[in-house]
Amino acid sequence: MQKQILAKLQNNILIWYKKNGRKELPWRNLQNSLCDKRLYHIERSYGVYISEIMLQQTQVKSVLEKFYFPFLEKFPNLASLANADEEKLLKAWQGLGYYSRARNLRKAAIICIQKFNGSLPKNIKDLKSLNGIGAYTAGAIACFGYDEKVSFVDGNIKRILCRLFALQNPSTKELELKAEKLLNLNNAFDHNQALLDIGALVCLPKNPKCGICPLYEFCIGKFNTELYPRVKKISYENLNLNLVLLEFQKKFSIQKSSKKLYKGMYNFPFFEDNEFKINKNMKLITEFKHSYTRFKINVRVYHQILDKKDKSHNFKSLEELDNMPLSILSLKALKILKQSIIKFDSGV
Repeated sequence: MQKQILAKLQNNILIWYKKNGRKELPWRNLQNSLCDKRLYHIERSYGVYISEIMLQQTQVKSVLEKFYFPFLEKFPNLASLANADEEKLLKAWQGLGYYSRARNLRKAAIICIQKFNGSLPKNIKDLKSLNGIGAYTAGAIACFGYDEKVSFVDGNIKRILCRLFALQNPSTKELELKAEKLLNLNNAFDHNQALLDIGALVCLPKNPKCGICPLYEFCIGKFNTELYPRVKKISYENLNLNLVLLEFQKKFSIQKSSKKLYKGMYNFPFFEDNEFKINKNMKLITEFKHSYTRFKINVRVYHQILDKKDKSHNFKSLEELDNMPLSILSLKALKILKQSIIKFDSGV
């Protein structure tokens, strides 16, 4: 790309961002934490780090409204993460899913305390050496947390680059080189934030808003956006689960998972069809749909009141369950349980 054209493209990006960018997002204003009293004592790179990890699998609106500030209140720095009780950490992460992210936060914090004087490193290589931090997250922390002049590629930026250069199936390396060549070294912070916003608000996966895109005149793929990039269809596997609410003296059986899927989280007992046997004392109370990674799950919820305590089970009251880190699957079942209790108590 010619120097003159590149300069115009970069300028268009910054003009668009000035008018339309999501500059109000708190993790974009951490260089001036006075913008929000809740961020007074949050180190800028740390605030960026937490936001980037949360945003890996969760929408901006949800992170902003439900998770970001409550989490920072409980864990305001790397030291608090490094010393965190795992159950309390997972409880603070409850609802975000993909709980390995929370465990990796703690592991990375411990390394930062041991190797980097209690702060996140600026260097991309060092950042990528930390648990849970890949190339994109490392670049985002370096740029947004430390004003480093670096480029990076996430899903949104990948889509922009693929359409801009009409690339159907580029390699990660190719995309990273394209991003590096486009980088505005005079204002890397706003340039990168703008690309993220253009991808999220304008260059959409379906029905992109090409007419208002600041890159329109430069975009080679604008008339065939559906071709760039070539999207792989996700193949989902159907799964039936039987979740059992075992009750004894108004307490319910709960199990701590040691499996990778929900490691460290608590679940009501659940079984696949081939390992589940219904008995005459079980009552089917509802069914609901749930999805996780590549699974589309149909969950049947059973309730059984036990005559005597089964010592192989750990029973907890509803109040105790509210303070335990439950998987989203079990949170849905708990909500149904509470609603059924309310209906029963009211005689409905």
